Amino acid sequence: MSTTPVERALSYHTRTKHRLDRYARALGYLDWSTQPDPFRTFEGAPQLLLPLRAGGLTAAYRDLYRPGAVPTAAVDLGSIAALFELSLGLSAWKETRGSRWALRCNPSSGNLHPTEGYLLLAGAPGVPAGLYHYVSRDHALERRAALDPAAARDLAGLLPPGSFVVGLSSVHWREAWKYGERAFRYCQHDAGHALAAIRYAAAALGWSAVLLDDLGDAELSALLGLDRDADFAGVAAADREHPDAALLLVPAAPLDRSAALAAARAVGASAAEVIRLVVGGAWAGRANALSPSHVDWDVIEDAARATWKPHTEEPAAAPEAALPPLAGVNGAGGAPSAGALASEVIRARRSATAFDGRTSIGAETFYAMLDRLLPRPGVPPWDALPWAPLVHAVVFVHRVRGLAQGLYALERSEAAHERLRAALTHPFDWEKPAGCPDHLRLYRLSEADLRGPAQIVSCHQEIAADGAFSLGMVADLGATLRARGAPWYRRLFWEAGVLGHALYLEAEAARDSGGRVRATGIGCYFDDVFHELCGITGDAFQSLYHFTVGGPVEDARLTTRAPYEHLERARHGPAPR
Repeated sequence: MSTTPVERALSYHTRTKHRLDRYARALGYLDWSTQPDPFRTFEGAPQLLLPLRAGGLTAAYRDLYRPGAVPTAAVDLGSIAALFELSLGLSAWKETRGSRWALRCNPSSGNLHPTEGYLLLAGAPGVPAGLYHYVSRDHALERRAALDPAAARDLAGLLPPGSFVVGLSSVHWREAWKYGERAFRYCQHDAGHALAAIRYAAAALGWSAVLLDDLGDAELSALLGLDRDADFAGVAAADREHPDAALLLVPAAPLDRSAALAAARAVGASAAEVIRLVVGGAWAGRANALSPSHVDWDVIEDAARATWKPHTEEPAAAPEAALPPLAGVNGAGGAPSAGALASEVIRARRSATAFDGRTSIGAETFYAMLDRLLPRPGVPPWDALPWAPLVHAVVFVHRVRGLAQGLYALERSEAAHERLRAALTHPFDWEKPAGCPDHLRLYRLSEADLRGPAQIVSCHQEIAADGAFSLGMVADLGATLRARGAPWYRRLFWEAGVLGHALYLEAEAARDSGGRVRATGIGCYFDDVFHELCGITGDAFQSLYHFTVGGPVEDARLTTRAPYEHLERARHGPAPR
């Protein structure tokens, strides 16, 4: 029987693998009568309606990757509204045959959205000091805890000038309702996507953001009010929220790595005092129940307990080698056009449901996309994560002009080369493709048409074979958990989610002569079939997430509606005729 937290986390991972002869345990059908409400609200909490301001931001998408290129916005009601609109807000409504559902800027497995967002600040014009919960449907902040002037001043003294905190939590049941035991993995993917979405939105406002790395789960739970049992009275345990992560947002041009880590470390060191101020506030609101009944998945609860994070002082990662800008990334050759606004790219992001099996991309576009997956100082989204890359990619190249079909490996850190090469035990070529930029650590492993294997690996889904390329994200799992602890199981999935979010936006922004492309995450894949194809044995490296990019096929049966037209009607009435 697994006893240590690390053993329990690894046991959960093994237990929840999909296999050719059976899938990870789930209910096997969708019980629509218990489908969770996708929107958490706190009845009785004062609501602060947010203006729709994201459309007024003028930052170009390409400028997000140029430190200091986006002017720093003042922190006020309008900029905070834009931050949430572009990160956790709605991006559209879809309708068909009387059914209607919302899409959001932060993607989610099955569009089930387990992630909840919170705001803690010492006050800003239009936003009184306190702790707030964000309701994406209403584009509103619910004030959970109000701080008096003295507490607000004390909180301001504990945070960098003008800065504030955005917290994230997960309702595991929202994913488990459909996906059963594997759902804990998907909640961590979604937390990573949300972290990246917040970082990109902050960059569009000229702000910095960094993970509060030292903060423990008990501290975060207290900080966000998740441990207030009275506020969840009548709410089943499955509807409760699990603390995920918190980001410190600083209204300044991108901080250098040492300054960002110092700011985060200072806030972590004062966590007890920050919590005291918030807990002592005037609280309001009771959580809504999300489902009338639930199926209990004890293995998820055990994984959550095993990966529960204490307060830590994580060592600073050694800086990565400096990387040059990739030629053509900000100009011609398949890169985002100069006129693409960051807000347009972010709000246009969608998960493709099918690819046409024809659209190709040029090698330069492909290299530019991969280049965005490498960390650079002051460049989103990777500057928000204070550790060196631990997730790499094994890529199926199907339709990339100027590049042979086959299997490729992308190393996101030079330090990983020997370990990754030793882990991929097949007699691969490990050859650098002709024309690949020197700093891009991409290696051709074997040349072959792998569309069939790619489809089989991804639970027989055609979308993995019909795109320009697909990939599996391979994490240094076993060694990382044994060296750093079981909470890193969640963090590796977050990193995979951040990587996926970068691919989403790069696909949406790409301009290639081969045609428009779009991306989608793939959570359903046969873990060990992929490992066998790569020659991976043991638990040292494991695949955590799959992804694919290609020419999208639009579903003509669906009608798309503007994300907040319902608010415009509710707040301002119907448009004059």
